[in-house]
Amino acid sequence: MKKNADTVNLKDIESTPGTSHVSWKPGTLIYPLPAVLISCGSSPENYNLLTISWVGTICTNPPMCYISVRPERHSYDIIKQTGEFVINLTNEDMAFATDWCGVKSGKDFNKFTEMKLTPVKGEKVNAPTVKESPLCIECKVKEIIQLGSHDMFIADVVNVQADRKYIDPETDTFNLSEAKLIAYSHGHYYKLGEEIGKFGWTVKKKK
Repeated sequence: MKKNADTVNLKDIESTPGTSHVSWKPGTLIYPLPAVLISCGSSPENYNLLTISWVGTICTNPPMCYISVRPERHSYDIIKQTGEFVINLTNEDMAFATDWCGVKSGKDFNKFTEMKLTPVKGEKVNAPTVKESPLCIECKVKEIIQLGSHDMFIADVVNVQADRKYIDPETDTFNLSEAKLIAYSHGHYYKLGEEIGKFGWTVKKKK
């Protein structure tokens, strides 16, 4: 995960009269974000890992997501050529590997080997999943949009693999809090905090 140009110098700040806010130059300051490992490659010889935070959901039906990748990244050409990748969510146990895979290049290292992570061929894609990840989202590229510093890979979600130890057997739901996922915010990694509410809690009728 390369450090982004989202720091601000005082000379770039202008006061906004009558408010407590100041104006900054335009920048990518939507935080926090997930810190995920993108796995790619069609065979063990070219398997690679890429750490990114420019990732998100764009459609529910059909399920679709995106990742934005700099063209100079080693994984860029692999994903573009194969048209497949896996979004692997990361947790506290994977924090070191998550950062390391973002600052080292797959041109110089076998990241799976160096970080002692286990590649497992996806069920619906040739790209590998990361066995240690609590949740792996298999994707097939639908469209590539050139944006500037990054290209956006819009993809169909073709399969999701979840670690069974985080699945509640009674409700068949994935327990995100038990997975201890991590987030990325302005150059730093964080644990997720305690729950303060759930969807619809503001309008839920009291018993």
